Amino acid sequence: MSDNVEKTGKVTLHRVFKAPVERVYRAFTDKGALERWIPPSGFIGTIDESIQEFKVAVGAGYAMSFTQFATGHSHSFKVTYTELIPNKLIRHTDQFDDANLPGVMQVTVELVEVSCGTDLHITQEGIPAIIPVEMCYLGWQESLQQLAALVEAKTE
Repeated sequence: MSDNVEKTGKVTLHRVFKAPVERVYRAFTDKGALERWIPPSGFIGTIDESIQEFKVAVGAGYAMSFTQFATGHSHSFKVTYTELIPNKLIRHTDQFDDANLPGVMQVTVELVEVSCGTDLHITQEGIPAIIPVEMCYLGWQESLQQLAALVEAKTE
């Protein structure tokens, strides 16, 4: 690798949810659910269908922005699905709209039904070099706490 090529980061995450795999998968593919759980703490997520129609299909996806509530600062990105196996696997690319955050990230979400719910594994690769990997871990941990609150909620 050339010295003038910036390295990209990679994070891997694992969590078990007390929720059926179908519910966890739906949280990854439902517009309202994504807006609620995926933004890290302190951010509001908005999927903007005026930029791109929200569609869960290979080759399609959505455009989303995260706005920091305290400052109003926001950043946006586009998601394109590359592989979908209902209740088992989601692969997509993420690309920031900001030229200071170059490249395309690859995200793999694997779901496995287990005796107590869903075993989830996430890998995010190609994180722009300017973003510290530990900040990605922190953001994902916050998001996964919000996902747990959503999918593990008691049903009537």
